[in-house]
Amino acid sequence: MSAGRRDPDPREEQVRRMLDGPHPVLPADLAAQAVRHGGRRMRMRRAANRTAGWLLAVVLVAFLVWVGVEQPWATEPAQVTPPLEGW
Repeated sequence: MSAGRRDPDPREEQVRRMLDGPHPVLPADLAAQAVRHGGRRMRMRRAANRTAGWLLAVVLVAFLVWVGVEQPWATEPAQVTPPLEGW
């Protein structure tokens, strides 16, 4: 085998035959369909992101209200008082 030559790859030959063969007919409005589909997906993604943002904001506000009302870091006062002795 010389350094400049190599055996043809069977997969490469198969791809070349596929590309040289007859090409399928594409619909005339393919580009317009792609634009509509892409626009719809973009609007849906934007709506999903907005919904997720609003939901996150509502959860954050609810958490902050709960923390402000309950104050979970504060210890509860003792429910039982020690007995009074020696009075």
